[in-house]
Amino acid sequence: MSALTEPLRQSEARKLLRAILAGGEVVFTSHALEEMEQDGISQADAIGVLRSGVVEPAEFERGSWRYRVRARRMYVVAAFRSERAAVVVTAWRLAR
Repeated sequence: MSALTEPLRQSEARKLLRAILAGGEVVFTSHALEEMEQDGISQADAIGVLRSGVVEPAEFERGSWRYRVRARRMYVVAAFRSERAAVVVTAWRLAR
């Protein structure tokens, strides 16, 4: 397995997210879970955004590359830990 070289292009990040969702591991930080609860976003909702949403350009924050994914007024920010694991850092829903 080749080492993960970041930042990834948006198309590469989308492909890797889908591969991880199909056979890897996605974990949620406690911060993400708190933010999701406040905005009424379930883990299934967040996974759906990661699976089908639009990946925005990577941003380097707090020592890692983060990828914001948006779909249906929801945003999910994920970081890759490896080619088989991703962590959801935060998520929110836009107010109507």
